[in-house]
Amino acid sequence: MAPRSHPTARQMRLGAELRKLREAAGLRAREVAAFLDSTSGQMSQMEAGIGGVSAARVRRLAAHYSCADEAYVEALVAMTGDRTRGWWEEYRGVLPPVFLDTAEVEHHATRLREAVITHVPGLLQTAAYARAIYAYVNPSMSERELAPRIEHRMRRCVVIEGDDPTPYETIVHETALRVRVSDRRAARAQLDRTLEQSEQEHIAVRVIPIDQDGSGGSGVSMMYADGPVPQLDTCLRDAPTGVAFIDAQAQLTQLRALFLRLEKASLDPTTSRDFIHRMTKEL
Repeated sequence: MAPRSHPTARQMRLGAELRKLREAAGLRAREVAAFLDSTSGQMSQMEAGIGGVSAARVRRLAAHYSCADEAYVEALVAMTGDRTRGWWEEYRGVLPPVFLDTAEVEHHATRLREAVITHVPGLLQTAAYARAIYAYVNPSMSERELAPRIEHRMRRCVVIEGDDPTPYETIVHETALRVRVSDRRAARAQLDRTLEQSEQEHIAVRVIPIDQDGSGGSGVSMMYADGPVPQLDTCLRDAPTGVAFIDAQAQLTQLRALFLRLEKASLDPTTSRDFIHRMTKEL
């Protein structure tokens, strides 16, 4: 199988998990390469997501590494057989890879929890709101560059819509709801959209009021995506160089705890809905 020139975040994650298993077993790459009748270079490619790996090889490696967690192994096996070319692939070469990787992570998540405090979360944004955000960040962006970004953001909403939506919980600060990224009309439409989505059984929108005590983490921005097993959870966080995909277990544990603290500082979904409804009356 020819090496991939541009592995996706999911392909790199599979490779990283295989590397973690090998390291936990105390084995060196060249030792495992000899076991597989392969080379150290091919091992490096596999563990970097550049080289493909079959389901049979994953099971063989898991047995060699003495991994007895069947659910985890089967989840890794499922990742090898996933040949889904999701809708996001239409944007390859059009948008930066992180846009595609984000949509792919959301697609495979079993639950999504988000805290995007400075703006309304992307999965709840209207097209007008998204346009205003992108245009403000980079006012020199042409319509040719801007249009696919807005379209991609709108299409991401498929994960929380349709016949089999992914459970979604989001925490948003009152400030984000009040900031007018465009004009009064766009602000009203955005609040209406947020209210509409909050009424769905699988969606929980929680608001942190400005005057809420114990909300010291209100500057946090993250998307926590539950995997089929806890070992395959992923957290997306804004970083100076872009979006960081976090999968280290110690960091994931800290981020889960952080989300729970934010949750405790927020209003419950029903009270939050009433809060947003009152805001719409003020516009």
